[in-house]
Amino acid sequence: MIINTGSRTDIPAFFSKWFYNRISEGFVCTRNPYNDDIYKYPLDPKIIDCLCFCSKNPKPMLNDLDNLDDFNQFWFVTINPYDKDVEVNVPNFKNVIKSFKRLSDYLGINNVSWRYDPIFISEKYDLDFHIEMFTKIAHELRGYTTDCTISFIDLYRKVLRNFPDAVDVATEERLIIGSEFSKVANDCNIKMKTCVEGTLLDKFGFDSSGCMTQNVIEKAIGKNLKIPKGKYRIRECDCIFGRDIGAYNTCLHGCKYCYATVNPKRAQKNYKLHNSCSPLLIGNIKDSDIVKEVREPSYIDTQQKLL
Repeated sequence: MIINTGSRTDIPAFFSKWFYNRISEGFVCTRNPYNDDIYKYPLDPKIIDCLCFCSKNPKPMLNDLDNLDDFNQFWFVTINPYDKDVEVNVPNFKNVIKSFKRLSDYLGINNVSWRYDPIFISEKYDLDFHIEMFTKIAHELRGYTTDCTISFIDLYRKVLRNFPDAVDVATEERLIIGSEFSKVANDCNIKMKTCVEGTLLDKFGFDSSGCMTQNVIEKAIGKNLKIPKGKYRIRECDCIFGRDIGAYNTCLHGCKYCYATVNPKRAQKNYKLHNSCSPLLIGNIKDSDIVKEVREPSYIDTQQKLL
């Protein structure tokens, strides 16, 4: 089983105490955001093939990482150079770089990957800005990661609600970014990737198969996986999403481009319902709730060695 913590919220940044409590108790519950069903997953390192994190601020979890030593891990850390006008409560990128390096030193270079996304273009954050800042961050992360995934802003209705000035990144601008970023990445021994962005940037050496593919997870855990066909795949990319234990509308970063939080006030309201001792991220299990235990096996292929 693969546990995903990062598609709906930022657990390391805001719910690290709760997560470590779940590890200690050996299980976690999550409420389905679409039908209110509650699922209970065991947090047993013999069953969990990988704990996958996606965070803009892993620092709150770093001092207690030894509590996860029995688990395989893969971390995506988003490091953008935006100011507080866009990423309201995200730490300065220089501080996130420090956390990234600590993670890489502790877990290994294959276990921590950099995200620079989403990219949008404005008068303040123009092409020159992105090229300059990507170059600075890439050189800082040289030797601490093997790859970087970029994406361009998606103008969903809920994104435009909080970020009405956002505009789509033109094809010409995407090509310039692809060309310039690839040159920098090559100098820093970083492989460039895109996810659900088509194959436009493949000509510059980008890998467009996805950001969290089976190959990515296998490289992180050092073992082959034998995942049933179609399992965990919910998009047109090759990414494996696992069992998500997060909850929408709970992240307090306040990023204007966020697709997982409808508005900051709703997230703050939900956060007040958080109980670090509850099996659920938000709220508690009621007597009327039906909890369905998920018994999913390990998918590690014990017959085949990783090449």
